[in-house]
Amino acid sequence: MNLSPKDLKQVVVFQNATEDELKLILKNSIIRSIEENEFFFFQGDTAQYLYILVTGQAKLMQSNTNGQQVNLRTLHPWQMFGALGAVRAESSYPATAQALEDSSALAIESGFLHKMLETSPHIAFDLMTLMTSYIQEMQARFRELATEKVEQRVANALIRLAGQSGVKSNKEAGIELSFSRQDVAEMTGTTLYTISRLLSEWERQGLIKTGREKIQIIKPHGLVRIAEGLDK
Repeated sequence: MNLSPKDLKQVVVFQNATEDELKLILKNSIIRSIEENEFFFFQGDTAQYLYILVTGQAKLMQSNTNGQQVNLRTLHPWQMFGALGAVRAESSYPATAQALEDSSALAIESGFLHKMLETSPHIAFDLMTLMTSYIQEMQARFRELATEKVEQRVANALIRLAGQSGVKSNKEAGIELSFSRQDVAEMTGTTLYTISRLLSEWERQGLIKTGREKIQIIKPHGLVRIAEGLDK
């Protein structure tokens, strides 16, 4: 797979980088391809590389000592992840990155990008902007967890996923999400049983359709009403 500087312009952190900077990044990186359900890295590993997803989908998840998992973020092409090592030397990955389907990513050595940030303030600023947006999203999810009912949290999660990585269905009206019920449970801090119950009820109401590791949103406005607590 051959990438060009123009390809890297799709990455938020590199949108203001010069062509020479982008060529240097490509020169100091490699493509890693992994199969569905395999891992780019594990929580606690040394953050030697940062990654840019090129094809497929992946998720970032944290787990505790009991093996319970929380889905922190679902990744789609041209998103950067695992960048902590470029900001702070000798860091460890705070989460695990797992492919949701056959995927490939550009791996960039953390030390190399760290040195580039010292001489390219525009890239450093764009990286800071990206991290700020992630913090804001985490704050919103924490607020939802602390203040909203489970059906509101799940509806909010589906709406957020539709905006981030939803695909319009070619067969019928609706927005397709490539996520399992377990994925949604991990994202919303609830149980698989609760998610199954909610999705089955919403499918009965005609708001969504479900399939094997897929959720199709048929009536987004119905989910918005639930998310806002208006559907009593």
